[in-house]
Amino acid sequence: MVIHDQAIADVKIIELKVFGDHRGWFCESFKETDWADVMAADRFIQDNQSFSSAPFTLRGIHFQKPPAAQAKLIQVLRGEIFDVAIDLRRNSPTFGNWTATTLKAGDGRQFFIPVGFGHAFLTLMPDSLIQYKVTAPYSPAAEGGLMWNDSAFGIEWPIAGVSPILSERDKAWPKLSQQTELF
Repeated sequence: MVIHDQAIADVKIIELKVFGDHRGWFCESFKETDWADVMAADRFIQDNQSFSSAPFTLRGIHFQKPPAAQAKLIQVLRGEIFDVAIDLRRNSPTFGNWTATTLKAGDGRQFFIPVGFGHAFLTLMPDSLIQYKVTAPYSPAAEGGLMWNDSAFGIEWPIAGVSPILSERDKAWPKLSQQTELF
């Protein structure tokens, strides 16, 4: 695996070693010993999957507040997504900044988002299936979110004038200026 730093410290793009031949391909999508330098004392404890049937389905901006805050390792099993991490660490020099990458099934890439970040993704193809590891279980009491199109972030969503498909919950999240409980 090769780890690429991003513009915001601690966010990483992971390139897996993919071995292919005429039958297809194989890769190790996660090996705990490879993550010792990145994860410090944290460990992934749960795998989640998210399926979206329609393109331009937008999920997020979500986060879990302490003590249930989560780091995430995202990969796409089918389809393609535009994946976004937003720095929500109030004392960070990059607070409110975002970074993103496109992940596609079979590209051998993953996106690592550490604790203290909001996460959102937009599906770019129909029938997109996303798998992600987390370092803490979901806790309804720790759940938080922010408005996906808050101008405080200026996220450049690749939607070209299309209205994204949102859940009622994702339509109702507050703006950054209205959110008091962050990291």
